[in-house]
Amino acid sequence: MSDEDSNIRFGVVGTGRITRRLVADLQSTDHVEVTAIASRTQERAQWYADQYGIASAVKGYQGLLQREDVDAVYISLPPSMHAEWAIAAAEHGLHVLCEKPLAISAEQAVSIDEVCCSQGVRWLDATGWLHHPRTASFRDWIGDGRLGEIGHVSAAVSFYQPFQSGDHRLDATLGGGCVLDLGWYACGLVRFACDDLPLEVSADVLVREGVSQRLTAMFWMPDGVTATISCGYDTATRKWFEVAGSNASLVCDDFTRPWAERPPRCWIHDASGKVESHTFEGSQERLMIARLASGECLKPWQQIAIDTHLILDAIHESVTMGGGRVPVLRRAGM
Repeated sequence: MSDEDSNIRFGVVGTGRITRRLVADLQSTDHVEVTAIASRTQERAQWYADQYGIASAVKGYQGLLQREDVDAVYISLPPSMHAEWAIAAAEHGLHVLCEKPLAISAEQAVSIDEVCCSQGVRWLDATGWLHHPRTASFRDWIGDGRLGEIGHVSAAVSFYQPFQSGDHRLDATLGGGCVLDLGWYACGLVRFACDDLPLEVSADVLVREGVSQRLTAMFWMPDGVTATISCGYDTATRKWFEVAGSNASLVCDDFTRPWAERPPRCWIHDASGKVESHTFEGSQERLMIARLASGECLKPWQQIAIDTHLILDAIHESVTMGGGRVPVLRRAGM
């Protein structure tokens, strides 16, 4: 990256649907600027550069990686292309912020990490909720005994038919479907809340036209804790979780991204029926970007990303087996 007092210069790889929101967050984060954007055609790159107020439009992703005015990349491509271009960026000495899911398998995720480490560059997956101060409070409340002994975790993430024309989520060959898309959030929440991987998983998927539309899974965690997740493209918007303990439950109904024009929020329900409400401030995406740029250790968030892929791999195996219980591969700490 550039000198401490200089801006971190991002190039954007891809012009997908989510690009507009993240580009705005990059442009509004202190000491960060967006200098270039690349697409498959010059015309498309130029149109998006004009829309977003980006100085340079680049034809082809490789050309962006070779620019001298780029220190880091934001990868906004279909999941099947994430590993290829994250690794290529690292090999060019560029730091990587990659849309979620990080890859399409744990093997690919580990490869990204290994190449970034060997090249001395930093990486994060763009899972914003993990970087909000509210999430630090979640961790404190779960860990300090206030909920009592944790028994069960549940999470639900769904959006009813959130598709536009040509959406990669409708193409399984591009990594589409609700398992990698919405399951990324739900599995990541379980991994975060339990601070561990499941021992076993059992999963079932509803498939339409070759693409997963609904995922239901149960996890058996260490110490007798259980967890369930529900994800889908065929139910109304849900982005909630509950961490249920022997004394109280932590409940959040907007953990993936706060509701529009409402502050991030959550509640603690105790055994007597008392409800304690909490609200927070701050942009999770800008905090995530600032963390990548800051130079602080990123290994805790990188480990969650790789572990989430390990869970998703086990879910895929369970679905292939018709819903059987499948052990989750466990790797040594990073």
